[in-house]
Amino acid sequence: MLKKLRATRYVMPLREGGSLPAIVEAEDDGLYVVKFRGAGQGERALIAELVSGEIGRALGLLVPEIVLIDIDPRLASAEPDFEIQALLKASGGLNLALDFLPGALPFDTRLLDGPKSTMSLGAAVLPDSALASEIVWFDAYVTNVDRTPRNTNLLLWHRRIWLIDHGASLYFHHTWKDYQARAASGFPQVKEHVLLRFATDLAGADERLTPKLTPEILEAIIGEIPDEWLDTSPDFQSR
Repeated sequence: MLKKLRATRYVMPLREGGSLPAIVEAEDDGLYVVKFRGAGQGERALIAELVSGEIGRALGLLVPEIVLIDIDPRLASAEPDFEIQALLKASGGLNLALDFLPGALPFDTRLLDGPKSTMSLGAAVLPDSALASEIVWFDAYVTNVDRTPRNTNLLLWHRRIWLIDHGASLYFHHTWKDYQARAASGFPQVKEHVLLRFATDLAGADERLTPKLTPEILEAIIGEIPDEWLDTSPDFQSR
């Protein structure tokens, strides 16, 4: 079951994306990267982040711990930036957060193409065929369009590869027309995946990972979605 925490301090924004996530301190004195319900695609992006992230964790992939974090709009009163003020005021209630990985670095795609000297330096963190195949399999399963050479959404932390930012996955839930057929169809965008050329064991990944996603596991993950994220959409209310 996901932890529920109360945010106590807005620390700093992360300006990498248009949704303006932020590092926030919580009541357990931990630091978390918060994705706000008042930003971008709103609750749908948080649902995708939660469901896909927890699926990744169930598969044994490294995804930072996901928690639900309660944001009091009054936190905005201490912020001089009007954009941040507006975002916090629009994000009252439960938001999604991931454990902050201090010192983590973005996965450098130059490790994939560099000279042998560069490759040897990065050898300990380059994915082997099995791991690359499992990451590609996972991203195809959750229809994640956002793991490309331009934006890998992979972090290196303690010389291991961590997966982040799954808010653009499960994109079928942005329009429900023919959603069952589309959810079961192929995923052509996988050809843009940053690790595809290393994923030479997709059949093996399918054998290893498919048994881990039992109906009970998937139902438990779906059950973690807060009702208040669903109440805002007539699409969800009718299903």
